[in-house]
Amino acid sequence: MKHITFYLDFVSPYAWLAFERLPEVLEGLSYSVEYRPVLLGALLKQHGNPGPAGIAPKRDWTYRHVTWLGHSLGLGLQMPARHPFNPLPMLRQALACSRDGSINRFVAGTLLRHVWQGGHDALDAQRLTALAAELEPQLQPDDADGARAKALLRSNTDAAAARGVFGVPAFEVDGKIFWGFDSLTMLRAYLDGDSWFGHDWDAAASVAQGLPG
Repeated sequence: MKHITFYLDFVSPYAWLAFERLPEVLEGLSYSVEYRPVLLGALLKQHGNPGPAGIAPKRDWTYRHVTWLGHSLGLGLQMPARHPFNPLPMLRQALACSRDGSINRFVAGTLLRHVWQGGHDALDAQRLTALAAELEPQLQPDDADGARAKALLRSNTDAAAARGVFGVPAFEVDGKIFWGFDSLTMLRAYLDGDSWFGHDWDAAASVAQGLPG
């Protein structure tokens, strides 16, 4: 059985799409998944990447693209009333349900649906209160001030960056990082034992840099 670490931030529409599609794409394979919330903004900042929302035409395209993907795949994606938004409250809420930095699929799905279904404001106070109530049975004890959740988020994000994660969704298996919703079929091929990964994985990334450093 292969173990997959799924790095996600609830602010990412592609994380929602990947979350929903993963079971179907990997159907029939033996694997386990560990969901790890990370702060996407910190990963982007580390590489000087403004993200899609920082480039106006790319922002427009991204929102059209993800909405189309949700429609075409039947995944029910609606853009929230405001985006991007500060995902920290939801990341910390998720990790309040964790002792080791990982969350279960119920917690991940509850938070992703909160953002990506219905077209509502993800940070609306009443909705956040309802979200907290829904997740209350999942809460871990002894973290009344939220310090453990904050520390877990920092630790998850730092560890992900050290592993080579630069965006979400990202999937790590056997030390290999697969990035983005469109990498799911590539991940499937690896888990299926495609021989390409025996040589071409490393060879493809060994091209010499053609621009000055």
